[in-house]
Amino acid sequence: MPCDPLSAPSDPPTAATPTGGSRSGAVAPPATVEEVLELRIALDQDLVGEVRTRFRYAAAAPYEVRLTFHLGRPDEADWVFSRDLLRDGLQALSGQGDVKLWPAQCPCHGPTLHLALQSPHGSALLEASQPQVRAWLERTYRVVPDGSIEELLPSDEELAELLAGG
Repeated sequence: MPCDPLSAPSDPPTAATPTGGSRSGAVAPPATVEEVLELRIALDQDLVGEVRTRFRYAAAAPYEVRLTFHLGRPDEADWVFSRDLLRDGLQALSGQGDVKLWPAQCPCHGPTLHLALQSPHGSALLEASQPQVRAWLERTYRVVPDGSIEELLPSDEELAELLAGG
């Protein structure tokens, strides 16, 4: 049986800034937050399955979250979208086009987050535990607080040096 990629350990944490630490010289916190959650997926009008999904946030890409759906095949489905979109989707309908998120109350599972995903290959409606997603998202904000993303990005001087080949 092939190795389950979702049970493999994640990459080691990387530095939270391009220079390897915070600009103030303090040691950076772990820069990757990930967790595997079981999401329910609508397979048919009356049929629901489960799909293991890795939620991953890396300070190196502070605006995005990555969801990796393990479908029991060698190929996995990755979806990348805004951390703000996920935050907003926990409160109200959020998103348009390929990714839409909204909170709901399920009689069987309590507070949930619905994820509607659409691609040229098909569409999926998934449901996650709202408390679990919220707890994971709060951990991402401990790594990179809201409003501090600009501190992680290279300064104009650092960008000029990189562009100059130095």
